[in-house]
Amino acid sequence: MNWGPNTEEETKAFIQRALAEQKEKPRRKYTLGIVVRNENKLIGGCSIFVSNIDNREGWIGYCLNRHFWRKGYATETANALVEFGFDKLSLHRIFAICDPANKASAHVLEKIGMKREGHLRENIWAKGKWRDSLLYAILEHERVRARGGQR
Repeated sequence: MNWGPNTEEETKAFIQRALAEQKEKPRRKYTLGIVVRNENKLIGGCSIFVSNIDNREGWIGYCLNRHFWRKGYATETANALVEFGFDKLSLHRIFAICDPANKASAHVLEKIGMKREGHLRENIWAKGKWRDSLLYAILEHERVRARGGQR
């Protein structure tokens, strides 16, 4: 991650921003918690942002407590974000980036139907150094086709 760990004050400020974003018109940012249903336990967070209204484009992100990695939660979360983006936000294109060293996250993005579009070199300054990113995306018609033509 290019941020964190966060102080209690930083976390409170983040939550206040997320709550304020819920009231924006039109709403462009959706920041959500990831909860294990049967335990009602918070295990991470995720977001979908409408980055370009005119071109109907958005991006997704997710972060899970390491104790819940490799259990299918990231895939379920990313899939739900993409479905929400296409079905409720009427997006045409949804993208995500991940660190090239994060093979698990790249696998999640590929598993939900995203295609790798590129390798962005030193596009993020994080924790005192430049970081590369892999760019993945899926188009609305690709998602419809992957679901057998069902919307």
